[in-house]
Amino acid sequence: MPPTPQRRRLARSVTAGAAALAAAAGIAVTALPAGAESAPPRAGRTVDVQLLSFNDFHGNLEPPQGSSGTVEEIQPDGSKKSIAAGGVAYLAQSLRTARKGHPYSVTAAAGDMVGASPLLSGLFHDEPTVEAMNGLGLDVTSVGNHEFDEDRAELTRLQRGGCHPKDGCYEKGKKFRGADFPYLAANVTDDRTGRPLLKPYTVWKHKGVKIGFIGVTLEGTPDVVTADGVKGLKFHDEVETINKYAKVLNRQGVKSIVALIHEGGLPASTSYNYDCDSPGPGGGSSQASSSGGGISGPITDIAKHVTPQVDALVTGHTHQAYACTIPDPSGTPRTVTSAASFGKLYTETHLTYDRRTHDIVRTSVKGPGAVNHVVNRDQSKAADMTSLIARWNKLAAPVANRPVGHISADIAGRGANAPESPLGDIVSDAQLEATKAADKGGAQLALMNPGGIRSDLAYKASGPEGDGVVTYGEAFTVQPFTNMTNVVDLTGAQLLTALQQQVSGPNQSSPKILQVSEGLTYTLDMTKSGADRVVKNSVRLDGAAIDPAKTYRVAMNEFLAGGGDGFPVLKDGKNKYVGPSDLDAFTAYLTAHSSASGPLDPPKADRITVVK
Repeated sequence: MPPTPQRRRLARSVTAGAAALAAAAGIAVTALPAGAESAPPRAGRTVDVQLLSFNDFHGNLEPPQGSSGTVEEIQPDGSKKSIAAGGVAYLAQSLRTARKGHPYSVTAAAGDMVGASPLLSGLFHDEPTVEAMNGLGLDVTSVGNHEFDEDRAELTRLQRGGCHPKDGCYEKGKKFRGADFPYLAANVTDDRTGRPLLKPYTVWKHKGVKIGFIGVTLEGTPDVVTADGVKGLKFHDEVETINKYAKVLNRQGVKSIVALIHEGGLPASTSYNYDCDSPGPGGGSSQASSSGGGISGPITDIAKHVTPQVDALVTGHTHQAYACTIPDPSGTPRTVTSAASFGKLYTETHLTYDRRTHDIVRTSVKGPGAVNHVVNRDQSKAADMTSLIARWNKLAAPVANRPVGHISADIAGRGANAPESPLGDIVSDAQLEATKAADKGGAQLALMNPGGIRSDLAYKASGPEGDGVVTYGEAFTVQPFTNMTNVVDLTGAQLLTALQQQVSGPNQSSPKILQVSEGLTYTLDMTKSGADRVVKNSVRLDGAAIDPAKTYRVAMNEFLAGGGDGFPVLKDGKNKYVGPSDLDAFTAYLTAHSSASGPLDPPKADRITVVK
């Protein structure tokens, strides 16, 4: 059984005085979880420490819909199978089952536990998710970029508790108590004081075993969060920060260290059980060399430069699944893991702790290592999580269950395996329709960032509304940010530059292909590199070539208009008009273009031609 919140609180209160003294000296100290009191070591020089981890949960308390709620599994014959996965009631049950027989077990996460959440959590500023994380026994997490969606004050409230400053308390007689686990933000400092916004590290202790956790988010968080969310904060280099605090922990006698990093990689396969130590497309070949040959992206460079004092890296952000080994600067293999997203997987890593040296034995990658496990939905649900969901669903029902539209089939969005998604077309069309009238912005086209589309629309109902009915809650899950739509003047040259920035600069290694409204068409030649992938003379609006000297009225959400996701040219837009929220535009479009007798069909997604 996981430690109860009451036992955690008691452990926290016992060490409160020590924490206060340490804070005054600039040293981070975290209360021990229940059962972590020091005790004489048992016989035997080494013990097996089970590290359970996950990342990018994003408030998905209920099983995610459509492709967002599946994982791909490579079968023994090389074929691939799709498995339904996720849901906090199943995640809690999976973790509790995994802990059995492991007296030394710690559960950690790598950020984005909240933010961009479905309505069940997002409507209540993610209090239900923090409550669920408390209940399933999360010991520690790093912050992710989405923890800053609502600003630093709201992140601090999630840690410390207290009712929302505007919405108040959601349940009569109940005050939100905050997270029982520490949020770590080692590389996020206050601009004014230079001090970390939250604790930079914590030390987990259990019967003489001590493991330090350092938590960081990606240095580029300001590029993927609205300016208001990170106002007054500075984000530092991940490697430099981790190496700095690894030295601090070592001086305190903590030799076993795990880094929780909200930055990730891109494995060569989308299958969760792909062997990313093998560069072959199927993994698992004799070419495996403990070098992370089957993974690319920012985490590979980070992993190669983080000090050997760190024994394992738990990562996130890219929503990918991998359990790799990448050599540290000394050449010793080190595990680098990520458990996809939305609670569909969890990672189990076995760390061999040496009682004499107080360090993790990492002389070889042989042995149990690290592996991702599916959070299957064919197991029993955790009763406490089922009750938690039912309680919050009752509060959300008046808003969540309101029908806003009808669809004839699944409409892929988040899980679409192509630059253009059918749901991306609908979202961009919705923003154009909401702002095209002369007195509502006069938009001629709309652009939508793919990361802002958080889910598919599933035809099969997950609730009582009936198949094909889109509820407000389902629409909210697709567009949870409620960003305001902006309409700005862009020259044709600036528009072309924006399209080139999809595949160049910070987006070159991991393209962010903008979803475009009806009437805008162009070709992407993926055989080329960088900005040359956009075939300039192919970019047309309503059949006419884009004129670099002409001015166009372009609609987009406020995040994009601020240059987010690596599109700095969009910050140069002039004559800004602020329209409705993206969610209001989306729901209005669904209502206007569908009915029970005339449901909305999935668009063809033929606006972007791709040459491979």
